[in-house]
Amino acid sequence: MPILLEGLSRLEYRGYDSAGVALQKSGKFDLVKRQGRVGELRAALPKRNAATAGIGHTRWATHGEPSDVNAHPHCDDTGKIVIVHNGIVENAQEHREGLEARGHSFASDTDSEVLAVLIAEAYAVDEDLAAAVRRALQSVAGTYGIAVMHCDRPGELIVGRNGSPVIIGVGDKEMFVASDVSALVPYTRQVVHLEDGEIATLSSKSYEIQDLHATVTDRPVALIDAEAVLATKGDHAHFTLKEIHEQPDALRRVMQGRLNHRFNTAHFGGLNLEPRELMAFKRIKILGCGSAYISGTIGASMIERLARLPAEAESAAEFRYRNPIIDPDTLYFAVSQSGETYDTLTAVQEIQRKGGTVLGVVNVVGSTIARQCGAGMYLHAGPEVAVVSTKTFTNTLAAFALFALYLGRMRDVSPAEGERVIEALEALPAQMEAVIERAEDFHDIAKRYANFDHAYFIGRCEGFGLAQEGALKLKEISYLHAEAYAASELKHGPLALIDPQTPTFAIVPNDDLVKKNASTIAEIRTRKGPVVAIAQSDEIEAEVDDLVVVPISGHWLTDSIMLLLPLQFIAYFVALERGCDVDKPRNLAKSVTVE
Repeated sequence: MPILLEGLSRLEYRGYDSAGVALQKSGKFDLVKRQGRVGELRAALPKRNAATAGIGHTRWATHGEPSDVNAHPHCDDTGKIVIVHNGIVENAQEHREGLEARGHSFASDTDSEVLAVLIAEAYAVDEDLAAAVRRALQSVAGTYGIAVMHCDRPGELIVGRNGSPVIIGVGDKEMFVASDVSALVPYTRQVVHLEDGEIATLSSKSYEIQDLHATVTDRPVALIDAEAVLATKGDHAHFTLKEIHEQPDALRRVMQGRLNHRFNTAHFGGLNLEPRELMAFKRIKILGCGSAYISGTIGASMIERLARLPAEAESAAEFRYRNPIIDPDTLYFAVSQSGETYDTLTAVQEIQRKGGTVLGVVNVVGSTIARQCGAGMYLHAGPEVAVVSTKTFTNTLAAFALFALYLGRMRDVSPAEGERVIEALEALPAQMEAVIERAEDFHDIAKRYANFDHAYFIGRCEGFGLAQEGALKLKEISYLHAEAYAASELKHGPLALIDPQTPTFAIVPNDDLVKKNASTIAEIRTRKGPVVAIAQSDEIEAEVDDLVVVPISGHWLTDSIMLLLPLQFIAYFVALERGCDVDKPRNLAKSVTVE
C-alpha cells in the first residue's frame, strides 16, 4: 500500500480529479476510492494492510463526472476482476448495451467499467486471464493503458497498452508497472516499455510480453537515469516557480555540445540526417498541441527568417483529420514535452504511414514519440513537474534557434552572422538570471491586474507567438480569461471589446516594428484600455500604464526567449494573488494521453 500511494503521489503533477487503490489479499479485493486528491485517499485507508499486490490510478474524467463511484479502480459486476484504465474506449456505449442485454449490470458511468466486464465475460470461457484480456481488447476501439487483476489469481497482474504509456519496472523479486517512470525510480532503475498492441503477464519474479495474438516478444530491460527523473520543490513555494528559476541552467544544457565555434554553426548528432539530405527538403512543418504548438509557430518563424526556408506550424490535434498531403520534400517536427501526447503521436504515425520524414522534439528520453520517431532533438530541460510548461517551452525555442542556425549556415547565413547568433545564445543564461532577480517587480504588476476578468495579449511576428503563450499561461493557472491577437488584427474586430476593465499586454521587441506597435498601443489607450508593455527599451514608456524592460539579447533570433520570462512570472503571480492551485490547475493534465 505505501508503494501504491507513493507512486500515485508522484503522478499528481499530471492532473486528475479522483484516486483509488485495489489491494489483493485472502481471495478478495479491498477497494478504496475517493474524489479529490491523493491525500484524501490516503486518509481513508487503514494504517496497515497485509496485501502483497495491488493497483491504483489517478483519474482524469472522460466518461462520467468526477465522483467516488466513477473513480478507479473498477470491478466487474461479480467483484472478481478489478481494473485501472488510462485512455478512452470509443465503442463503450455499444458494448454496455450488449452486456446489459446479456444480464450484466454497471455501478458507474465510465467506459473503464465496461472494459472490466468484457474481460470478466471472456475469462468465464477458459479461466485464462491473459487470454481474457487479449479477447476483450480485440473488441474495443480507442486507447488504453490498463492493469488487471483477478481475486482467484493472487500474484498475477496483466497489463496492456495502446496509445497510452505502460512501463514495467523490474525489481528484486518484485515487479512494478506505471504510466510514467517517475513513479518507478524510487524502487528500480530497470524498465521495459510496452509497445502498442502488447500485453504483459507479471508475477513477482518475471514478465512475459505478447501481442494480441499471443505471439511472445522477447524484450530486454533498459536502464533509466533516476537523477533525471526525480524532482523536488526545494526552497520554492511551487514547482512552477522553481522551474521558471531553472531556465538559465536548462538553456545551458540544451546548448551544451551543440555549438560549433569553428564554423559558427550548430551541431545535432541525433537528427540522423546528412547535410545533403537536409538540403533536399523544401519546406519545414512543425506539429504540436498547446504550448508545444505555440513554440512551433515561433520556431517556424525563426527557421524561415534565418534559414530562408518556408516553415509553418500546425495543431497536431487537427492534422490527421484533414487527410493531409505528406510531401517527401517536407521535413516534419513533432513537439511534445512529455513525448506521450496522443494527438501528436497519431500525427507522427500518419506522416510515417505516408512515407514522410518526421523528427521528435521531446524532453523525455525513451518516451513514445521519441521511440516512434527514432531521431530528433532532446530538450534536456530536466524534469518538469508543474502542469504548465515553462522551461521546456524555453528550451524548445532554443532548440529551434539552434536548428535555424544549423540549417541557415548550410544555406545563406554568413560566418559573421553565425558568430553573432552564437554569441547571443551564449549570453542568454546570464541575461535571464538578471531578469529572474527582478521577480518582485513582476509581482507588483500582477497585483494591479489580478482582479480583472479579461485580458488581451498582442504582438507581431515572433511577438504574436509570445502573446499566444502569455495568454495561455494566464488562463491555464489563474483562470482569468485571456486572448491573444496579432497586433495588426486588433482594429479588425477585437478593438470593439477594449474598455477600462480589459488590460492589454503588448510584446514589443526592439525591432523595426516598434513604431507600429506604439501606434497600436495608442489605439488601445484612446479607448481607455490599460496597457502593460513587455519591451526591450523605454522608448514607449510614456505610452503605457506599466512597462517591463528586459535586455536586448544580442540577436533578433533570441529576443523571444528574453521577452518570455516576464509573461511567465506575471501569470504565476496573478494565479498566486487569485488563490489558485498553481502547480495543478483545474481540468488540466500534464501528459495528455487521450484525444
